[in-house]
Amino acid sequence: MIQDIAPHRYDNAYHPTQPKDGDRVFFYQDGSTLLSRESGLPFTWEEANACADLSALPCTYFFSIDDIAFHWCHVVPSAILDAAVPAKNGQFRDMQPGWLAFACITASQLYDWYHNHQFCGRCGAPAQQDAVERAMRCPACGGLVYPTISPAVIVAVTHGDRLLLTKYSQTARPGTVRNYALIAGFAEIGEPLEGTVRREVMEEVGLPVKNIRFYKSQPWSFSSSLLSGFYCDLDTEDETVTLQEDELGEGTWFDRSELPEGGSSISLTHEMIERFRQGPV
Repeated sequence: MIQDIAPHRYDNAYHPTQPKDGDRVFFYQDGSTLLSRESGLPFTWEEANACADLSALPCTYFFSIDDIAFHWCHVVPSAILDAAVPAKNGQFRDMQPGWLAFACITASQLYDWYHNHQFCGRCGAPAQQDAVERAMRCPACGGLVYPTISPAVIVAVTHGDRLLLTKYSQTARPGTVRNYALIAGFAEIGEPLEGTVRREVMEEVGLPVKNIRFYKSQPWSFSSSLLSGFYCDLDTEDETVTLQEDELGEGTWFDRSELPEGGSSISLTHEMIERFRQGPV
C-alpha cells in the first residue's frame, strides 16, 4: 500500500524547523503540486535555491522521512514556475520511487488543510499556525483546529467462495475510470465503524451482513481519509443486489477463481481483493 515505504521511516511529529540542505520543499499553485521539471520529483532545497533565493520566504515544516525534512514554501517565485511542472494528486498513484509518492500525497493533504483554514470558523478572524503543535489557532477567540481526517470503511462482502464487487456509476463519478472495487463509505456522526459497514452495504447494495471483522487500516490522503478495511459475511442466502443507482452502476458476485484485478496496488481495496483471492479470510 502507498504508506508501506520500508526501509524508509516516516515521522509525522511536528518540528517547526527551517529548511536546510538535503531537505525537500513543496510549492503549490492552482490546485497542483509543482515538481521539478528536471527530475519530476519534489524540489530539493538546494535545487530550489539555485532557481531563486528562498531564505527570506515563509516555509512550514510538514514531516520527515529518514533524515529528510519536507516543507511547504508559501510563496512561488517566478523562477520556480519556470523550472516546474504541475502535478495533480492522481499522478502520485504511479510516481516512483514510492516513498516520494507517499510524501507528495501526504503533503498535499496538509497543504489543502492549511489553505482551507486560513480563517477561524467560529469568529472569522485570520487564523495563525500554532508554534507548538500542528494546528491553526485563532488569536481572537482562541479556537484551535487540527488537520481534517475523515474516517471511512472499505467492505469486502463474502458468501462462501464468492466476493461482491461494485463499480461507481458515471453519474456519481463522471469521467472516472470505472474499475471494480469494494463497497466504501464515510462514517456518520455517532456511528461505530461496524455500524458504518452495515449501513453502507444496505444502502449501496441492499444486503444484510454479519460476522464483521477488521482487517487493516490505511491513511488515504487522496480524500483526507483514514480507511478501515473489514470483511463480512452475507446474512442471507439471497444474493440479489439492489443498487443505490445514484452511487453505483454495477454490483456483481465473483467466484474466487474468477476475480478481476483489484486496481492499483497502492490501495487497501487491492490488497483485500488479493487476500480473498488467496483463500478464506
